[in-house]
Amino acid sequence: MSKTTPTRRFYGDWIVLAAFLNLFFAVGLVFYGLPVFYTSLVDSLHFTRSQVAQGLFWGFVIVAPAFGFLGALIDRVGARQVLRAGVLLVALPLALMGGMTHLWQYYTLCVIEVVGYVLAGPISNQVLISNWFRAKRGRAMGYAYLGLGLGGVAAPILSADLIGEIGWRQAFIVVGVMIGVVLLPIAQWVTRSAPAEMGLVADGIKTIAAQDAAGEIASVSLSMAVRTVNFWLILLGSTFTIGAIGTVIQQFVLFLRDTGYSTVQASHVSSGLLLAGLVGRVGVGHLVDRFNKRNVMALFYLVLALAIPLLIVANHAAALWSFAMIFGFAMGADYFLIPLITAECFGLGALGKLLSLIIMADSLGQFFGPVLAGKIFETTHSYNLAWGIITTAGVLGAATIYAVRTPRCG
Repeated sequence: MSKTTPTRRFYGDWIVLAAFLNLFFAVGLVFYGLPVFYTSLVDSLHFTRSQVAQGLFWGFVIVAPAFGFLGALIDRVGARQVLRAGVLLVALPLALMGGMTHLWQYYTLCVIEVVGYVLAGPISNQVLISNWFRAKRGRAMGYAYLGLGLGGVAAPILSADLIGEIGWRQAFIVVGVMIGVVLLPIAQWVTRSAPAEMGLVADGIKTIAAQDAAGEIASVSLSMAVRTVNFWLILLGSTFTIGAIGTVIQQFVLFLRDTGYSTVQASHVSSGLLLAGLVGRVGVGHLVDRFNKRNVMALFYLVLALAIPLLIVANHAAALWSFAMIFGFAMGADYFLIPLITAECFGLGALGKLLSLIIMADSLGQFFGPVLAGKIFETTHSYNLAWGIITTAGVLGAATIYAVRTPRCG
């Protein structure tokens, strides 16, 4: 039996750091920080509240048809090239927002911003981590996705402080320049699309036998994968659950204010939920490397769903904080388990294309859920029906994922 020779530190650790920073700046910092600017846009440019909120929404609607092209692009040219373009298209429109004066400029820049998010966001980084890790893929993905969570925690504070100190126009420029200055050198000099570019192999394992032991299956083509039940189970299961998560996150502060909590109290609970999510990401990352990925994913999705009814009695502080801790921890399994189970079912050959299709559906669920909840509140003056619907959606998502048949499940 061949033995693995100890070597210097595996370069994949630098890839995890690069993905962490990509998700921190290009996703967490932008999409949790941008809403902090909304009040300034309403006050200074006289945009309406619906107009400032619709910028990114219309961006996703317009860009959604191109998600499939992104997957093909990643599989063809590699994640590094896509990330370089994406970082530029995230940083540039943010900086240009500092000079905008008309609504059409805001909408145009939001569309470009979403293109940058699609190129530099979850899909490219998920493919990047999947290429560099096999046996330790779950743990690596968990640490990378800490960047998104930490970015979400830091973004509102950073954005608010900058606006207070230098004004919203200069704050936009600073954030845009900061993203470019940090991420462009990383994409250029640190990121590598696959270990083969450096004469390495996944996980730093040197022997073919050891790689086979890591359990990677032969790649399945896109056309074959979309004909399987597994593909549609993953797509539907994740869409149900991501839709439930998006509904809670986007409506949470408004719901708490309606329940009688102050904005400060609501922000504290929201921060607690996000911090619990950071712990959840690390925990899930370790669990999926030890136990069946499908079972872990289904379990966390189920726990997440069953926590939602606690919102019906959120006027009791104990119930509210219990919800925040349980839901937040389970939310750690949101996006980053999707590429793990997809790769386990279909291999890496068409992973970019498959993730593009799955995450396109997830994004639609993520935006449809909050709209539905808002309509329900406007009609009934209560969120209770909405919480019931997304609880059901979350349970269906967990059951659908459990129905997936991976090679380890038979």
